[in-house]
Amino acid sequence: MSKKRKVIIQAAITGSVHTPSMSPYLPVTPKQIADDIVRSCEAGAATVHIHARDPETGAPSANLEHFGEILSDVKSRCNVVCGVTSGGGAKMTVEERISIIPRYEPELASFDMGSMNFAIYPLAKNMEEFKYDWEKDYILGTEDYVFRNTFKELKFFAETMNKHNTKPELEIFDTSMISNSAQLIREGYIKKPLYLQFVLGILGGAPASVEVLVFLLQQSQKMFGEDFVWSVCAASREQYALLASALPLGGNIRVGMEDSLLLERGVLAKSNAEQVEKAARIVRELGYEVATPDEAREILGLKGLDKVKY
Repeated sequence: MSKKRKVIIQAAITGSVHTPSMSPYLPVTPKQIADDIVRSCEAGAATVHIHARDPETGAPSANLEHFGEILSDVKSRCNVVCGVTSGGGAKMTVEERISIIPRYEPELASFDMGSMNFAIYPLAKNMEEFKYDWEKDYILGTEDYVFRNTFKELKFFAETMNKHNTKPELEIFDTSMISNSAQLIREGYIKKPLYLQFVLGILGGAPASVEVLVFLLQQSQKMFGEDFVWSVCAASREQYALLASALPLGGNIRVGMEDSLLLERGVLAKSNAEQVEKAARIVRELGYEVATPDEAREILGLKGLDKVKY
């Protein structure tokens, strides 16, 4: 009998999109984030995608001490692959976004492959009150926000990740970012094999649909051949249907409160682990196996937990 394919489940724990007023379950403090990471690992997450927040206000944070507290706590309790953000949040500088790589030399880091309108301002119309003063302006401000990633900045990010042996997770929000990735490969800044994350459903990027996913996958195959591993996440009410569609296409999947606060329509997830448990059930029901952290390291070609600086 042939072996079942191993599927990597990633949990994107808190992100920089949703604000504390949107869900009482959104992890904010380093301890809350670390606890949710450990529970997600126990539920089946092989990798996690980490943002930090100000523990006092819940605002997205570039403070390296906040990241360090999360990373060291998690490492002491489980062997999950910790992937950190280099996207950060609105208003963060390029230097702030990339500073975590030389400081902690993680195994994996997100690498957003181009500039785009990244808008969440429509979320404000559904909110009657805000827990913190910063939230309303932060959300509405994205109507006039460009998530900037010029070629010069992309090369700087790539050089930094290469220097510290951190695997880039190429975040693909639309077709142009596949082309941008190919250009950096041609110029020698990115090396194969690649790890692609198709990020769908963001206002300003490609919509979350099976048709779009298939198109992006086909374009990636034309550009890169078969020399890549891929995953998909969806900021959409149809999140789990789309993720299930990715599995027979050979994909891995991402869930978590960065992408959606819901477990199902109208029901808030009480933790990231709840979302991971649901994803793991889907993986198994469709005839695949959930990858462990060490299996994910082998699939992605990561350097190992013993080579990080936290």
